[in-house]
Amino acid sequence: MILYDIPDIRLFWSEDERFLKQFIGPHIWQKIKFQPLSRYPPLINDISFWLPSETYSENDFYDLVRTIGGDLIEKVVLVDEFTHPKTKKVSHCYRIVYRHPERTLTQDEVHRIHRAIEESAVRELGVEGRF
Repeated sequence: MILYDIPDIRLFWSEDERFLKQFIGPHIWQKIKFQPLSRYPPLINDISFWLPSETYSENDFYDLVRTIGGDLIEKVVLVDEFTHPKTKKVSHCYRIVYRHPERTLTQDEVHRIHRAIEESAVRELGVEGRF
């Protein structure tokens, strides 16, 4: 606890990936300082869209989400990939987890950010929204 500045011994039994990921490093001598976890609840929204026929990179979408949402984005995960049997169009569905480190977010706040992500994905990545 002293070595990493961890305030609560119960965290050592945590299965919370936000806690566990902090202690993964390239070598054992790397200096690690514990970053406190937000105790505020997450808000989770999904976004799905048809991919453009040109090349599409998931990393471009992840970058777009983090650029717009900033520190409020805790995690972005591809949760579903679907290929339409007739048109052969491919659809992706991503789960975006929003969380503020110091306060509870409202759905209205998150909705504005989520709407901006949808609009930017259509405009910048050429996807066809399913929202």
